[in-house]
Amino acid sequence: MANTSNRFERLLENALYLSRWILAPIYLGLSVAVLALGVKFFQELYHVALHILEMPEPDVVLTALSLIDLTLVGSLIVMVMFSGYENFVSAIDLDEKTHKLDWLGKLDANTLKLKVAASIVAISSIHLLRIFMEARSIPNDKLMWYVIIHLTFVISALLMAFLDRIAFASHREH
Repeated sequence: MANTSNRFERLLENALYLSRWILAPIYLGLSVAVLALGVKFFQELYHVALHILEMPEPDVVLTALSLIDLTLVGSLIVMVMFSGYENFVSAIDLDEKTHKLDWLGKLDANTLKLKVAASIVAISSIHLLRIFMEARSIPNDKLMWYVIIHLTFVISALLMAFLDRIAFASHREH
């Protein structure tokens, strides 16, 4: 009876371990999201190139902020895609001749969460800056909610970093 139980347990554990590969197509799908962002980035850049001489300066600044925003989101997706795959599916084995990203293989799940939180704060900051540039046309109660939402992101990121520091302080001493 114990032998059957051990075989069942081993089969179950192997099935659970193999199920991590379900994440692989999800990470691959994130590369499609990066491609979509790239298309929007170059569409916006093309639009600016055609109308740069007639665009007022605030519109150029807003467009530049939009391009930065798209870049940050794309970078965030790449970071999640690669480090998530490495942490949860399989190590990425690149040829020695291929340039490997310095951070690849060094981001654990907690560090990734902190980087995602910091990226969200940065993206939120850019959105808030864009909103402030158009503040005259936005009602005060909406502005207040934008600031509250941004501060919520900032406080959440700070709390996550603080909790990470407390929870993993003993591990980092080694």
